[in-house]
Amino acid sequence: MRIVIADDAALLRDGLASLVEAAGHEVVARCADAQALLALVEEHAPDLVVVDVRMPPSYDDEGLVAAAQIRRERPGTGVLVLSQHVEVRHAAQLVAGGGFGYLLKDRVLDVEDFLDAARRVASGGSVLDPEVVASLLSFPTRDDPLAALTPREREVLALMAEGRTNAGIARRLWLTEKTVETHVRSILGKLGLALN
Repeated sequence: MRIVIADDAALLRDGLASLVEAAGHEVVARCADAQALLALVEEHAPDLVVVDVRMPPSYDDEGLVAAAQIRRERPGTGVLVLSQHVEVRHAAQLVAGGGFGYLLKDRVLDVEDFLDAARRVASGGSVLDPEVVASLLSFPTRDDPLAALTPREREVLALMAEGRTNAGIARRLWLTEKTVETHVRSILGKLGLALN
């Protein structure tokens, strides 16, 4: 897997690069701001981009804005947001397309889990921290959005709200992870979170 890492914290950026390289992946570029990220993605065409939300110059949502642009221009590139902050303004539209993940730095407790999440996102899957799911579900949507969900989608949503991973939901409901990812995309779309 070919990866570009964008984070303004040099220690985190270099440490993350060391971890993924030790796992046999290639870090083709690293940068500290969103503008450089866009140029590096254009130059290297990576399989995966790992990006922080808040980056220079304003430290608002530059990383997510860049992620949305990458997904529009290169829909086959996986985007994994790794941040201390939950920002739903642009995340909602990114979730619906697959090949997207959003993990919180302080809740990633296992290197293998992170590497598994990165591989899943690079291959078109979805990975969402439970806190991100909760924030997305509280994002303003149309009237009575839950009425549009099927009984199976309601089951999946309930397990998402418990903080279960896609793999955990799949085991619980005797489904494949791919089927769970399809349900998650459908749920988010029906809840009005698939903003295009």
